[in-house]
Amino acid sequence: MFFFLSRLTRLVGSRLHGWRLPLLVIVLVFLTSWLAMALVEPAGSPIAEPATYWWYFVVTAATVGYGDFFPVSTAGHLVGTYVIVGGIVTLTLLFTRLADYLQSARGRRRRGMSALQLTDHVVVLGYVPGRTERMLTELHAENATPIALCAWDDVPENPVPEDPVVSFVRGDLAHADVMDRACVGRARTVVVDGRDDNETLAIAVAVEHANPGVHTVAALRDLGRRDNLRYVNPGIACVQWHMPSLITEEALDPGITEVYSDLMSSGGGGNTYSVRLPAGHGFGAFGDCQQHLGRTYGATVLAVRTAEGLQLSPAWDTPLPEGTTLYYVARSRIADDGLLAAR
Repeated sequence: MFFFLSRLTRLVGSRLHGWRLPLLVIVLVFLTSWLAMALVEPAGSPIAEPATYWWYFVVTAATVGYGDFFPVSTAGHLVGTYVIVGGIVTLTLLFTRLADYLQSARGRRRRGMSALQLTDHVVVLGYVPGRTERMLTELHAENATPIALCAWDDVPENPVPEDPVVSFVRGDLAHADVMDRACVGRARTVVVDGRDDNETLAIAVAVEHANPGVHTVAALRDLGRRDNLRYVNPGIACVQWHMPSLITEEALDPGITEVYSDLMSSGGGGNTYSVRLPAGHGFGAFGDCQQHLGRTYGATVLAVRTAEGLQLSPAWDTPLPEGTTLYYVARSRIADDGLLAAR
């Protein structure tokens, strides 16, 4: 009987795949052992009754063996041994199939072929070795927001497998299939980093179709192409391609590039200036200076430079000795004598 079971398993195993083989083996062992037990056990033995045998079969095949039901004949003991071997074979097949399934699932995720299950995440569409890794690090430097990294088919595996925050999707970045597998429809932010501006435009169209109005950051070689992107979505934030840090800042804090652009433009609503504090300026500490300039000129001091070096957003009680340089934002430059008004 054992030889028959082994030969049958090999024969059927060559034709059945997946979870069907262990299912077939356990059903076959159950039916044949039940029939054999009914034939070899004495008449009236409770073990062969339908309401009892399924329980005996489960605990015996699982090699638990509670002992509440057991065969009394020698032939019944042989049938019980057959059930144990059949259970071990079935469990071995099940664990093998489970290991194969897990390995296959890990392989599919590593190769970017699986559909993700993400919500309120960041999607990065495009991969450039080195550059993209730095962007990913900056994107989750403050928190562990999930990130879906999408690359073309020429990237065979997840380039950052050691990063638990980043999931990987591979395929045609302008295709609806990639949009679906990367869960773009449920994304918080999408970063489009195409290989050229035409590709970036095509990907942006796909993103807008998958999730209309999502905050989209597009990296452009030629910022003159931003008008084309704004035909797709007027809210797309266009950033110079060679400024990856600014791309990630815009992804994390929507609208920050507009602030930077305004600050760096001479015609903006607020410009950046610097000035050295003259002798006798009268400010006891940074807080006094900040309040005076804010109330009097609508200015905001961003940083100060003292003998100790540059301090961004200094503490309120930071002393300001003579010769300290202030870096501030205002609509117009403050005259040097305006810094003496605090006396």
